[in-house]
Amino acid sequence: MSGHTDLDYLLRAADPVLDEEHYVFVSLSADYGDYTDWHPVASVAETEGLTLVIRRSIADENHIAYDDILQRITLRVHSSLSAVGLTAAFSAALTQQGISANVIAGYYHDHIFVPMVDAARAMVALGGLAQTDSR
Repeated sequence: MSGHTDLDYLLRAADPVLDEEHYVFVSLSADYGDYTDWHPVASVAETEGLTLVIRRSIADENHIAYDDILQRITLRVHSSLSAVGLTAAFSAALTQQGISANVIAGYYHDHIFVPMVDAARAMVALGGLAQTDSR
């Protein structure tokens, strides 16, 4: 089942939900398979190393350095990977509030990682998307 592409619909139906878990981005110089038991929510292979998004508790237990503590907001609308404007819309809403965002798109949903200290404000900003007219 392919996702929605109509921006007005995506904004009205975004339905953001805040994950109470705390996440961190870490960079490692090894293969992903070495860390499957950490259950990363995302991975990115970069020239400099393997980036994993993992629960903060896993990083702490394994003495892995990280910078920011983030929370994940998932837009529960099933957005298509070819949808145009959704990322720009929620990025603009967060930018207006001075909130940084790290975005990962899955097949079904967009996941926005925001600083833990800004998570409540980010939810308010994203909640306002439902009232936005993209035209």
